Amino acid sequence: MRSFRDLEIWQEAHALRLEIYKISLNFPKEEKYNLTSQIRSSSSSVADQIAESHGRYYYADKSRVLFQTRGEAEEARSQLSLAFDLKYVSEEIFKNLDNRYNNLCMRINRYIDSLRSKKPIK
Repeated sequence: MRSFRDLEIWQEAHALRLEIYKISLNFPKEEKYNLTSQIRSSSSSVADQIAESHGRYYYADKSRVLFQTRGEAEEARSQLSLAFDLKYVSEEIFKNLDNRYNNLCMRINRYIDSLRSKKPIK
C-alpha cells in the first residue's frame, strides 16, 4: 500500500500548509491567538485529513473525511480573504494561494470520484 505522502493532493496540501506557516509569521503579534492560529489550524487540517482518509478502509469513511477536508480548505480560503482584506498579505500572494486552494478542492472532488469508482459493488 502506498503512503499518504505519495498522494499528490497531500503533497499540495502540505506545500500550502508550509506557505501558510511562512506568511503568517508576518501577521501582527495581536493575531497570534486569532487569525494566525486559525489559518494555521485549517491549513494543517487539510493535509492531516487527507492523510487520515488514506488510513480509512471503507469508501464511506474515506469520503466522509475527504468531504470534511474540502470544508477545511474552504475555511483556509476564507481566512486568507480576511488576511488580504486586513492587508496582512499582498494581492499576489492572496491570489496565488486562493487559486491553489481552489484547485486543491477540485482535485479532492476528483479523488472522491475515483474512490467511488473503485468501491466494491455488493
